[in-house]
Amino acid sequence: MIVKKLKEFLDKHGIEYLTISHSKAFTAQKIAATAHIPGKEVAKTVMVKIDGKMAMAVLPASYRVDFELLKDALGAKKVELAAEKEFKDIFPNCEVGAMPPFGNLWDLGVFVAQSLSENEEIVFNGGSHTELIRMSFNDFKRLVNPVVVKYSFK
Repeated sequence: MIVKKLKEFLDKHGIEYLTISHSKAFTAQKIAATAHIPGKEVAKTVMVKIDGKMAMAVLPASYRVDFELLKDALGAKKVELAAEKEFKDIFPNCEVGAMPPFGNLWDLGVFVAQSLSENEEIVFNGGSHTELIRMSFNDFKRLVNPVVVKYSFK
């Protein structure tokens, strides 16, 4: 089930979105395959720490974070992958690893890979490992106001 906080936020802003149910999958690439969606359209959320502060790196399922590129793009001293135990309590109503890329709902910065911003639509976890949300990238960008930078590779 789509996390209530996100559903209320999207509905309040009159956003058109589609929910897609799929069999349980835990990696963005597997979700893309299971739901028959190109990996470049599936946005995965990777939790990172930027100079010690928790943030979301959002990129296509088929890409990987280049931590050096992200660090340089942001002018940060240190960017590292966050451990699950460091962020799981931030998202109490989400399954671990299925957080939607709406960091603004949890007071987190959101950094979107430039490659993802080239899509008309994006698909992402809605808070569980069995449900996705599809919406326009422009609506996502307007609501989340992410920083778009080049930091990913295939």
